[in-house]
Amino acid sequence: MSTPPLHVTLISETFPPEINGVANTLGRLSEGLRQRGHQVELVRPRQGGDPAGPGDDLQLLCRGWPLPGYPGLQWGQVSMHKLIRRWRRHRPDVLYIATEGPLGLSALRAARRLGIAVVSGFHTNFHQYSSEYGLGLLARLLTHYLRWFHHRTHTTLVPSLSQRLELERRGFDNLTLMARGVDSQLFNPGRRREALRTQWGLGSDDIALIHVGRLAPEKNLGVLQLCLDAARRNYPQQHIKLIVVGDGPQRSTLEQQLPDAVFCGAQRGDALAEHYASGDIFLFPSLTETFGNVVLEALASGLGVVAYDQAAAAQHIRHGHSGALAMPGDTDAFIDACNWLLEDPETLRRVRLNARQHASRQCWPAIVEQFESLLSAACRQGQGAITPQPAATLAIKPGSSAPRG
Repeated sequence: MSTPPLHVTLISETFPPEINGVANTLGRLSEGLRQRGHQVELVRPRQGGDPAGPGDDLQLLCRGWPLPGYPGLQWGQVSMHKLIRRWRRHRPDVLYIATEGPLGLSALRAARRLGIAVVSGFHTNFHQYSSEYGLGLLARLLTHYLRWFHHRTHTTLVPSLSQRLELERRGFDNLTLMARGVDSQLFNPGRRREALRTQWGLGSDDIALIHVGRLAPEKNLGVLQLCLDAARRNYPQQHIKLIVVGDGPQRSTLEQQLPDAVFCGAQRGDALAEHYASGDIFLFPSLTETFGNVVLEALASGLGVVAYDQAAAAQHIRHGHSGALAMPGDTDAFIDACNWLLEDPETLRRVRLNARQHASRQCWPAIVEQFESLLSAACRQGQGAITPQPAATLAIKPGSSAPRG
C-alpha cells in the first residue's frame, strides 16, 4: 500500500445491518479501508442488538431518535465536548461525515475546534424529500443549512454527475465525484431461482417486472402501477406480474392499489440477490436519488433496467444498449421504455447481457482506492483550528458562501 496508514473516523446516522444505500456504501468503504491497512473508527447511533455500554475503541455509540416517516432510521446525537475529549486522547487523521444531522454537526464543530481534516459526503437529498412531503419552506432552509455545512469541509464527495450539477446550481462548491461500485459476484444472473418465480406465480417464459427499494412517497412509486397496466394492455398474450421488494411507510397503500402484485418485504444478502436475478425488467421511477445503488445491483443481476436519465442510470446505462432511459419526470416516456423492452424477447435478452457485462466492471476496490486517496489529500492539506460561528444562525442565512477550512 503506497498510502501511509490512516486513522479514519466515519460519522453516520446509518450503518449496516440497516438496509439503505448509505449504510451499504459506508459498510463497503469502511471494510475496504481496513483491508488496505487503515484504522477505521465509527461514530453512529445505537442500533437494536448493540451492547449497553459505550462501544469498543473503534466504535462510539450514541443516543438516537426516530426519524419521522422513516421507521428503523434515526437521528444521532452526541455532544461536541464528548467528541473533543475522545479525539484529544485518540486523535484521528481525518473525518468522513456522511450525514448532516445533529451527530454530523457535533463532529464537524469538534473537528474544526481541534484542527482535524474533514471530508463530507452528500448521500441523501433531504431537501428534495421535504418538498415531496409538502414542506417547501423547510426544503429551502435545509438547502441553506446543507450548503453551510458542506462549505466547512475539505471537499464534498458526490456519487453522480447529475448530483454534482444540481448542487453546483444551488451554490455548492468544491465537489468531488466519487461513484459507487457493486459486488458482481453476489449480484449476478446465476442467482436466478425458478422455485422463487414459482412462488410468485410465474413460469419460465412469464415476465416479472421488479422493483427493489424503500417504499416511500419520494420514490415516485405510482409509476409502477401505470407501467404494469400499460404492459398488460399492450401485451395481453404475456403473463406479466409486478414484484415489489422492500419496505417503508407507503407499503400498505401500495398493497391496496396493487392487489395482485407480490410484496416480498425487505431482503438482504443472498436472498436479495436471488430476488433480483429472478426478475426480468427492473423499474426504477425515483427522481430524488443522489445515486441509486439498486440500479447497479439490477444491472449486475442481468435485468433490463428502466429508469430516468439521471444519477446512477445516467452514468451506467446506454439507452437501447444496456437499458432504457426516459427524460426525468416524463412518465409517458418511462412507460414507453418499459414497453420497448417487452416488445421483442431478443431485444430484452441482448440488453440484459450488455447490462451484466457493464456492471461486472464496476468494482468496489477501485472506489475504495479513490476514497483513500481523497482522505489522504485532505490530511496533507490539513485544517487550522477554527472556532465555529453559531450553527443556528449560519444554517438559515440565505446565500451563505463562507470559505472552507
